[in-house]
Amino acid sequence: MTSDTASHTASRFQALDLLSLLVAVLQSDGAVQFANAALENVLGLSRRTLEGVGFAQFFTDPALLHTALQGARSRDFAALRFEGSLKRLHQDPVLVHVSVTAAELSGQMLVEMWPLEQQARQDREERLREQAQAHKELIRNLAHEIKNPLGGIRGAAQLLEMDLQSPDLVEYTQVIIHEADRLQSLVDRLLAPHRHPHLVGDVNIHEVCERVRSLILVEYPQGLSIAQDYDISIPEFRGDRAQLIQALLNVVQNAAQALAPRIAQGDARITLRTRVARQVTVGRERYKLALELHVIDNGPGVPDAIRERIFYPLVSGRDGGSGLGLTLAQTFVQRHHGMIECDSVPGRTDFRILIPLP
Repeated sequence: MTSDTASHTASRFQALDLLSLLVAVLQSDGAVQFANAALENVLGLSRRTLEGVGFAQFFTDPALLHTALQGARSRDFAALRFEGSLKRLHQDPVLVHVSVTAAELSGQMLVEMWPLEQQARQDREERLREQAQAHKELIRNLAHEIKNPLGGIRGAAQLLEMDLQSPDLVEYTQVIIHEADRLQSLVDRLLAPHRHPHLVGDVNIHEVCERVRSLILVEYPQGLSIAQDYDISIPEFRGDRAQLIQALLNVVQNAAQALAPRIAQGDARITLRTRVARQVTVGRERYKLALELHVIDNGPGVPDAIRERIFYPLVSGRDGGSGLGLTLAQTFVQRHHGMIECDSVPGRTDFRILIPLP
């Protein structure tokens, strides 16, 4: 294929690069005419390398695609579907649901593939986002309902204290006032995400990381090291710097609190790692580039009992924890059209913050 022909082909099918599913356009003999960016990413091969190569060889069972292509050519079916497995460079094969369709006039074959693991992950992410949104609305409404009577309880206790003659009884009114203040503080934190304005400006993610790193090291001056593994080529992007600092601070503080036993031993470690991710899907939206910020610690890991719920309000794996830090972090990252994911095993917990880049 000449360079002019390749350029013309790429321009014809350029819209396919916007799709999150894997797409290959095949010539009548089964050779690749075009592969979209998502397919390049999964196979670990460039479009130029794939063009002109028989696509069946990338399946662990090539006969499945050969049979589907033959059936599509015969026009016996509008589309043929099967479950297959795609080989990947230096990685395990990926299971895919495959649909093969013949073009009406050109004789080309359109092969669409949905990675089953990716589809399941996207469905899970969507479900978690919907559940988290429902929980936040419930908590917000509940907090508003608590706020007014709480003020009345505190005010009544103060008035009662003014009329009490016995100092022994004042102790009880002080308990009421103290507990009312504690609940008020909790309510204020529950309502905090809804009160913060979204102030957009230029954000350098490494300035954010260094700010959080310095704050944590002041709080934990001994027994904890925070390593920097930065990709300094990451460009600035538009965002709310204060919210991103708070989001990252909450995640790193959560890691530091989980590392308490290792801090006492002197071998606690957190790594802040930044990378650029390509062709990323967040909330069913496809982005060409995204910031990938990892917070990795060598702590005990997230307990299995709460792993699926750690971003829900009031869920905490730590005694005395409010269960709001990760909720607020997820809220602030979602305001930047991103999300936070967690992968945790004993000895290594990785919180991955994804934020689309321009």
